[in-house]
Amino acid sequence: MVHCYKNNGYNIVLDVDSGAIHVVDDISYDMIGLFEGRERDDIFTEMKSIHPSISEEELIEVYEEIAGLVESGDLFSRDEYKDRVIDYTKRPTVVKALCLHIAHDCNLSCKYCFAEEGLYHGKKAELMPFEVGRQALDFLVSASGSRHNLEVDFFGGEPLLNWQVVKDLVAYGRSIEAEHDKHFRFTLTTNGVLLNDEVMEFVNREMDNVVLSIDGRKDIHDMMRPLQRGDGSYDIIVPKFQKLAESRNQDRYYVRGTYTRNNLDFSQDVLHLADLGFKQISVEPVVAPEDEQYALRMEDVPRLCEEYDKLAAEMVKRHGTDKEFNFFHFMIDLEGGPCVYKRLSGCGSGTEYLSVTPSGELFPCHQFAGHEEMKMGDIWQGITNTELQTQFKGCNVYSKKSCNDCFAKYYCSGGCAANSYHFDGDIRGNYDVGCELQKKRVECAIMIKAATAEE
Repeated sequence: MVHCYKNNGYNIVLDVDSGAIHVVDDISYDMIGLFEGRERDDIFTEMKSIHPSISEEELIEVYEEIAGLVESGDLFSRDEYKDRVIDYTKRPTVVKALCLHIAHDCNLSCKYCFAEEGLYHGKKAELMPFEVGRQALDFLVSASGSRHNLEVDFFGGEPLLNWQVVKDLVAYGRSIEAEHDKHFRFTLTTNGVLLNDEVMEFVNREMDNVVLSIDGRKDIHDMMRPLQRGDGSYDIIVPKFQKLAESRNQDRYYVRGTYTRNNLDFSQDVLHLADLGFKQISVEPVVAPEDEQYALRMEDVPRLCEEYDKLAAEMVKRHGTDKEFNFFHFMIDLEGGPCVYKRLSGCGSGTEYLSVTPSGELFPCHQFAGHEEMKMGDIWQGITNTELQTQFKGCNVYSKKSCNDCFAKYYCSGGCAANSYHFDGDIRGNYDVGCELQKKRVECAIMIKAATAEE
């Protein structure tokens, strides 16, 4: 499969199955679009109608270059894995990452919160006791096989509402690393309201990554992320986030926002965050039922794609200057990248990655927490719903019909299982808006690589 597209003045040809990317001139671009399944004379006739002044010699030269790429496997290559007899449900897996719901409670009242303001379908606030967190770490150690590095994200609600337990669990984790030949990579996700110097000092010493929630411009952020009493939170968190980012040398953190139908011009929010001095930025589309006022709809996709193009062009413009920044969804590795299983199966939810509620229940990921039909077990007995785990093991780009002819499938790995489930009732289903936006992000990311490689 070959995907050809134009972006910000570049003619780009992606050979999907080999991963080869070609930046070509207009003549090569047009001929590649005609190449597959056609005879040479037919291609030449069509090319002469498109480019009347082209010479026979130039046609032959371009044709032979394309044919050479085909022969070398860099163009119109075949999928090496699709026809292999691989039972993905039987592949060996170990648990390597946990999302600890350290607090099902929050001091914000975010309008788009998938967790019902941090409560995850519960009737009251709930904080994870230390004993539950300790057992969760023990479960991870025992379920991780020989894997050395283990990921643990302190999540909420708002984790800083249960800060002492966070600190105690980090200390416990460090105390058992040497005994089990493990290393915990801790991450904290916070809205920043309770962030202070003591928290920052601890985070900088112990956390491999920090996710800081902010949506962009003040009016947009305060509209969607107010305090429980209704005031905006922007002015409270921005100075704290700036201080923390600088204290981490602008590395090993993300400011993470969500855009909605209220800010279809979301590129301005990304650039606002960049102009505040943040170098690591992620602003992602809201995922919400279509009847919500702020939900994104298919009719919004063309406008949103234009915004990604604008953002990509601005990032190229800022490359190599002191205003340069990273945008999470444009960061792809074109040379190495994840292993084959990861490219085909995605984030590992329900297999390698699990979430733990304050009471110790196991779910495939944080977006499934509280959905009883998705409960996989608990941290004392482990995974008992093996049938559900098998379903997640079998969730990959070949089991999703919508992925079969999609050029972006090896970059999104079939997309988010939770989004598919919530919109299509099946983890192998489809979230149409998300798919269209993902394809545009892949196109922009490749264009940025092409543009900055020239410098």
